[in-house]
Amino acid sequence: MRFAASMVQGSVPSAAPRRASRSRRVLAGFIGAALCFAGLGVGAVQAQTFASLPSPQIGAEPQGAARPIAAWVTFCQSYAEECAVDRSEPARISLTPATWATIVSVNRRVNKSVEPKTDMEHLHVADRWDLAEDGIGDCEDFQLLKRHLLAEAGLPRRAMRMTVVIDEKGEGHAVLTLITDRGDLVLDNKTNAIVPWHKTGYVFIKRESQDATAWVSLGGVTSPVTTANR
Repeated sequence: MRFAASMVQGSVPSAAPRRASRSRRVLAGFIGAALCFAGLGVGAVQAQTFASLPSPQIGAEPQGAARPIAAWVTFCQSYAEECAVDRSEPARISLTPATWATIVSVNRRVNKSVEPKTDMEHLHVADRWDLAEDGIGDCEDFQLLKRHLLAEAGLPRRAMRMTVVIDEKGEGHAVLTLITDRGDLVLDNKTNAIVPWHKTGYVFIKRESQDATAWVSLGGVTSPVTTANR
């Protein structure tokens, strides 16, 4: 997978200059929609109530250091700001009706708008992390784009952690874990449903640390080398 950089006010630093112009157009559209929605506030999401929010759940418990996915390491070398951990940010997202509506909207928008293709199909490489700048990506690209948009909308990046799991097919897969005051919730490109981590049916292997640019184990026995599926 490939992964793009920190984008502030719609600018898109990219490791692939030939795609930069198109990347800016694609991501600017995503970012504009996300920020517009977030700016609507509680009044614009009056149909959302606290009863519609996820019930409080127990979060996953990190169990020590873990080796990161190699493609993530390469990605962070080019796009350090997307991997940086700001310990002054909240470690948990406080879910309100407006915040929940923003999360649901971004999740659905990215799932609908990005064309799913493996890195081998798309780029002829086994695994490359990216922001799906050209509108094409696989599992981690979906989740990285969601995190970028949610961070632009004001959610703390520190509370949104890339996570490696073993999926229902026994394959390596990447999801985005939102660490909230109602437990750990999972955003996935395979479904628009946002569910507690323990209700996904996945085996959770490891995720990004909240305290450093590193990974922590979640107790899964087998770690995949890549997360290169759709």
